[in-house]
Parts: sequence; structure tokens; C-alpha cells
Amino acid sequence: MVRRVSGKGTLQSVYLPRTSSTQEAMNVTLSSERRVASGNHSAESAPTMDVLVIEDDEILGKALRRGLEDAGHRCTWVKNGEKGLEQAIAQKCDAIVLDLLLPDRSGLDVLTEVRGQGIRTPVVILTALGSVEERVAGLNAGADDYIIKPFSFPELLARLSAVSRRSLHLNSQQLRVGPLSLDLSTRRVTRDNTEIDLTPTEFSLLEFLMRNAGQVLTRKMLSEHLWDSNWEGVTNVIEVHITRLRGKIDRDFHPPLLQTIRGRGYVLRAV
Repeated sequence: MVRRVSGKGTLQSVYLPRTSSTQEAMNVTLSSERRVASGNHSAESAPTMDVLVIEDDEILGKALRRGLEDAGHRCTWVKNGEKGLEQAIAQKCDAIVLDLLLPDRSGLDVLTEVRGQGIRTPVVILTALGSVEERVAGLNAGADDYIIKPFSFPELLARLSAVSRRSLHLNSQQLRVGPLSLDLSTRRVTRDNTEIDLTPTEFSLLEFLMRNAGQVLTRKMLSEHLWDSNWEGVTNVIEVHITRLRGKIDRDFHPPLLQTIRGRGYVLRAV
């Protein structure tokens, strides 16, 4: 028979034999839905994703992790908002599945903080909260999609793939280092959602630093990028531009991103 299990944190539309436990039901559901998914999409058509699941329910969290891994993706599962926020800020995932009803802080607070940090990792809210007002609040806070329990696992996979594809398209035009973002199509630079006005030279300098984030760049490398591939001058022009750029991207923010490595050059990196 089919039993619909309602309530926060429980996978719904469970195909449940009369004698099965809840855990067994989860296994049956995921197995049957994976067969449906595999019949519609080949492994080659869906790139592997690193998915962060923020879900406090033990059974649902395990089932989501198992289902995602069996679908060929990598999954990190955390059970509270604070840990989920740390993982999201580290930006080591391609997509986030976020429950709203978490034990320590609400998923909406986590989402708001993530977006406030300038992080644009796609977020799919997966929750039992399904009123129009709740959906609007989640989407307005920065969610890319909103799925209400009960839900279909193949649909979740499809929506994760969709938001990931959209993100890849946008990221081809965007550079990001921690909270600092540079949009190549609009030539817009922001940090912590604050727009920063740069001169063309400062923009080009920042783009080069962001494309080589974490790598120490010498004055010669920076000068050759800006002006001439055979540049061999000895002036302080780079120091002047670096000082001006640092004043714009770091002065009113914390922590500083643009660092001077004495005797070597400069490096842009998220601390």
C-alpha cells in the first residue's frame, strides 16, 4: 500500500509494505524513484554535483544522502543551521538543499546570511512549510527553487540539475572571491551587496587578481597584464593602483582580502 507520512522532516509519498519499518520504507522509496530517474536520464547527461544537505531529520537526511550518492553526486549532510552556514560560506558545493525548520536557527536565517555574504551557490528549499507567504519569503530571501514535502526524489534531482545549470551559465560571467564579486557582463563589482565604483584600470587589475586568487602576483606580472607584455619599467605605478584598489574593496569591510607579500608582490584571497 501507499502511506503518506506527514510532518516536518519526513520524506513523503512513501511506498510502504504493511510490515516495513520507516527506514525500510525510505529504502523502498529511494530505490523505486532511482529506477524512474535512471530510466529518464543517463548518467552522462547529468554532471556530478557536490550537494550540501542541511536537514536535521535523521531518516530523511540519510535517505537524501544515499539517494544523491546513488545518482552519482557527492553529498555533505549537516544537521543544524550553524554547521550548514559554515559549509555554505566555505563554498565547496555546487548546490544546497535547505530545510527551513532547523533546531538552532531557521533555514531562512541561514539563507539570508549566505546571500548577505555575497555567496550565490544555488539553494533549493525543501520543507513542509508550504503556504504562499512562506514560499514568497523563501524565494525573496534568495532561494533558487522551493519544494514542498511531500516530494518526488526524481523531481528534486531534476531541479538541482536545473539550478546548477543556471548557476554555471551565470558564473561564466562572474568572478567571486569570498564576499567580493565581479560581473564581467555588467562590469559591476560588489562586496557584501555594496556596489563598488572602479576605474577601468582598477577593474582590469581586480579581474586579474580574482582570476588568480590565492596566487602571489609580482609587480611585473601585474604591469605586463595592464599595459605591455614586455614591460620592464621600475616605477611605483602598481603600488599606487593597488593602494587605490585596496581603499575601495577593503577599507570599509572586514576582513581585508588584498594582501601585500613583502618582497614578492600581492595576493587576493578570502581569509
